Amino acid sequence: MMKNLKLWSGCSGVVFLLASCASTAHIEKDDNADFSRYKTFAWVDKDGEGRHDKNRSNDITELKIKDAVTKELEKSAGWKEVRNRPDVLLSYDVLVEKGIKESNSPVYSRPYSRVFYNPYTRRYSTIYYPSRFIGYERDERSIREGTVTISMVDARTDKTVWQGWTTDEVNSKNLTTREIQNAVRSIFKKFDVAKN
Repeated sequence: MMKNLKLWSGCSGVVFLLASCASTAHIEKDDNADFSRYKTFAWVDKDGEGRHDKNRSNDITELKIKDAVTKELEKSAGWKEVRNRPDVLLSYDVLVEKGIKESNSPVYSRPYSRVFYNPYTRRYSTIYYPSRFIGYERDERSIREGTVTISMVDARTDKTVWQGWTTDEVNSKNLTTREIQNAVRSIFKKFDVAKN
């Protein structure tokens, strides 16, 4: 029984740790949109047909985001990516900017004990003073924050029907595969709620 209790408390600790690491996603949707009629999607070419631009530094990021979103839509909604006459047009945006992260850590006094002499009992006694809460220590540090935004446009009406975004701390100005997957997964956890 005790072994099972330890195992359960260990598992629940891991779950809470993973939940606290996940970024918070936000969504907005058109309440008049009927998501039940959407079955197919296509990606909007951000740079125009043929991609004549010379800036190809974000090609890998683009492929990773499109791949992650496509997998989520196929898995959670059963949508399929098509080249001709899609129901929904998808686009994404990535913004990495500098920010400040504040943290407040509780501060406690150090516990100590004091020895004193009692003249009535003619003995030495020890009194223990436990640590006490004395306030908070405030800390600020510079970080990079990455925001991933996914937008859906009804191909027939050309109106935005759904948008999801999330912001989280990132390690560099380019998002890693893991950061992209975590961001997209976090956004699409709320997609089922948005459809209803």
